[in-house]
Amino acid sequence: MSAGPGPGPRSTGAPAVDRRSALEVEHIDAAYGPYRALFDVSFAVPAGGVVALLGSNGAGKSTVARVVSGLLPSAKGRIRIDGTDMTGQPAFKIARAGVAHVPEGRGIFANLTVEENLTLVFRQRVGRKMVAPSLDAAYEAFPVLGDRRKQRGGTLSGGQQRLLSLAKVLVVPPRLLVADELSLGLAPVVVDAVYDGLRRVNATGTALLVVEQQVDRALELASHAVVLEHGSVAFEGPSDQAMAAVEKVLAARGERTGLLEGPAPAAPTAPVDPVTKARRERRWAIGRGRRPRTDGEEQP
Repeated sequence: MSAGPGPGPRSTGAPAVDRRSALEVEHIDAAYGPYRALFDVSFAVPAGGVVALLGSNGAGKSTVARVVSGLLPSAKGRIRIDGTDMTGQPAFKIARAGVAHVPEGRGIFANLTVEENLTLVFRQRVGRKMVAPSLDAAYEAFPVLGDRRKQRGGTLSGGQQRLLSLAKVLVVPPRLLVADELSLGLAPVVVDAVYDGLRRVNATGTALLVVEQQVDRALELASHAVVLEHGSVAFEGPSDQAMAAVEKVLAARGERTGLLEGPAPAAPTAPVDPVTKARRERRWAIGRGRRPRTDGEEQP
């Protein structure tokens, strides 16, 4: 599969950008020691666009994110950032080329306060004189962080820590943001806030590679999708065709999906409108048992 530029992004109010690909992944193989994790993976993320990288546990999604960010070397193939070959470059050089990676974990300094976490990043990226206005912009975008500016990062809820990670890249937008499973373990209302943050980042012109298991959330944001299965690309195309591709992959593995084997277990007892209920049931099924909650920040 060749890695040409994908379709343009949905309208987000983003400033005009050139149509070169922010990211091109060409025939990538990767391994962890003797275990081969990726097999001939190719796709592209258009400048200013949003691509969802989907698949079940162990499909290779986070491995792709690590290869793109320089955290894991590829055994074969090419990685191009904004048209420049960055294959084999260390993570700090890829970061300097305009790539930010918000990982599945918190990605913050637990012993520093919210403000200290942000100040450390802003001072490096925009200089001391611009720290104060950068902090103001971050707190305006995420008021909950302003309310907790003196609180240590490690004592924030999971959702608040994800927002802190996003605030670091919102004020100084990268060329490409790799968002790796940011919704993992969060209640739906908190996931809403995280995805609002991703939309804000994309509206600045930043391209997004959104690695997700909550398929419907990612597809609401993305215009293009890539589905991985056993480390290989099982589908690449428009996001409105990706759900069927995911269900086909899971059905081939004999796994339960919301459309193939009936409804998921009963929804929470609080009144829920039919559209929201259907989305939650589908998310529960495709997430293979991660049933969402509405009464708190974290799942058990």
